[in-house]
Amino acid sequence: MQRQFVLRILTGLVAAPTLVCAAWLGGWWWAGLIGLASAVGAWELYRMSRAENINPVGWLGIPCAVAIPVVAHGVTQYGWAVPLGAVMLPLLAVLVVVLLARGPGERPLASAAVTTFGVLYTAGTLTFGYGLRYHPYVIGAGAGAALVVLPVWLTWASDTGAYLFGRMIGGAKLMPSVSPGKTIAGAVGGLLMAVGMSFAYTLYVLKPVAEVTMTTGGIVMFGVIIAVAAQVGDLVESLLKREAGVKDSSGVFPGHGGVLDRLDSLFFVLPVAYLLLPHLLVVAPLASQ
Repeated sequence: MQRQFVLRILTGLVAAPTLVCAAWLGGWWWAGLIGLASAVGAWELYRMSRAENINPVGWLGIPCAVAIPVVAHGVTQYGWAVPLGAVMLPLLAVLVVVLLARGPGERPLASAAVTTFGVLYTAGTLTFGYGLRYHPYVIGAGAGAALVVLPVWLTWASDTGAYLFGRMIGGAKLMPSVSPGKTIAGAVGGLLMAVGMSFAYTLYVLKPVAEVTMTTGGIVMFGVIIAVAAQVGDLVESLLKREAGVKDSSGVFPGHGGVLDRLDSLFFVLPVAYLLLPHLLVVAPLASQ
């Protein structure tokens, strides 16, 4: 147990600065990190699905997962023109491969569905982190990194609050059939922690670094919604692992499991944050008038 705890701490000490540095640098560094995480996450999902006798087209799905943040970078930074029809080509390619390589008895529908889902569940969601880095309100590397770290910070706060309150209070289970360890008290604690950290981050990081802020109501709303999204994302990944009969999606991160285990909440949080923030952010000088 002590060795596991040390491994978790060491992994976190490497992962957290890597994320912040890549977000600060932006460009290919940020797109590359998202692409790497997406590729490993898709690989883990395909690996889990094989435990259910589903054989996805990993050699096609994994490159597609890498391509999504790369294309987002090209469109954002270089003005690449991506025809709408090109979006359908990977799906058609998956169907062609399934037609040629999967017989009727090899669950071709499940193979095509899991292949496509693996790309959308990982790269399709994480690439919203690239959108946050280059949000219209962002001016400069520090502002971009600050905006990206905001939902990540609140996700960590929600997870920490849920763990502490769940251990201290216990009580009724939140969804025992999916995740027996999670409690209603923990869910409420995670929500409260996220709201509190939303205030702290906005005041001490977002406002001075990014020169944007939110109203009091906006801060509370953002913290609550992000906490709910984080906990739903966690439960969804627990459901997928329970069906596959595995404890961790992989052992990529010593002491932490795999990419899906570490980023499960962010798959929900990043798209939600990207959709919410344009309606909640205000320029800090205007907010003080």
